[in-house]
Amino acid sequence: MPMNDKTNTKMNRRDKLREATMAEIRHIARELLVSNGAQAVTVNAVARKMGMSGPALYRYYSSQNELIEALRLDLYSELVNTLTSARERSGATDPECRLLAICRALRQWAVTHPAEFGCLFATPAPMGLERCTNASQSGRAFGQVFLEEIVAIWRTKRFPIPSLEDMDPSLAEQLCKYSERIDGALPPEAAYIFLSCWMRLYGLLCMEVLNQIGFAYSDLEPVYEECLQDLCRLLDIPYEEPVPAGHAGTIRKDRLREAGL
Repeated sequence: MPMNDKTNTKMNRRDKLREATMAEIRHIARELLVSNGAQAVTVNAVARKMGMSGPALYRYYSSQNELIEALRLDLYSELVNTLTSARERSGATDPECRLLAICRALRQWAVTHPAEFGCLFATPAPMGLERCTNASQSGRAFGQVFLEEIVAIWRTKRFPIPSLEDMDPSLAEQLCKYSERIDGALPPEAAYIFLSCWMRLYGLLCMEVLNQIGFAYSDLEPVYEECLQDLCRLLDIPYEEPVPAGHAGTIRKDRLREAGL
């Protein structure tokens, strides 16, 4: 074997070992997050569970913030995969049904993974700033899953929108800037409806997952479905009740047959 090939093979093996070690670090960090809370995710705590020293772990992640951001990247990727899988499993060809499938999958992931949800959505970013990391890009990918369906509904249905002239000038200006950031996929008025829908979902999920309404409710699924009905009214689309467990495959086949696929 030529010397260059031997060197490349050795480097590839070393890279694979490094990637495997970094994946194990993030796995242990997640275990600490779930079992003991976000404050337990420290470089030293992860190192102890791995049987290595803190300084040795810094060879893989240069700081605690870098480790946490890497964990957030994993969580965002998992969540995006969960949502897109739910969208595909729905078998829906219309964006309104896909949107409902995504929203329900989001709640299921959130209530099943409360610590992970808190890590992603209950951790404040610096005021007026966005984390300039791969995790922020994954966060945008997460938002894009919802945005794509709202854009598809807007292009085909043209849901009712308010007038910018009737809004507070500051609000109208912010909406115009946001519309520009999403390359005009939604006009400012339609972006207002999209953001209103997201804030309602997000607020309700936070109250449930962070146990802020536990004094009154032990099961918020009916309330969440009422919220989805409100969103459907805002978007002027039909609401469909959730599919009973075990019937999703049959409904998917029916939808594909109706679409001629």
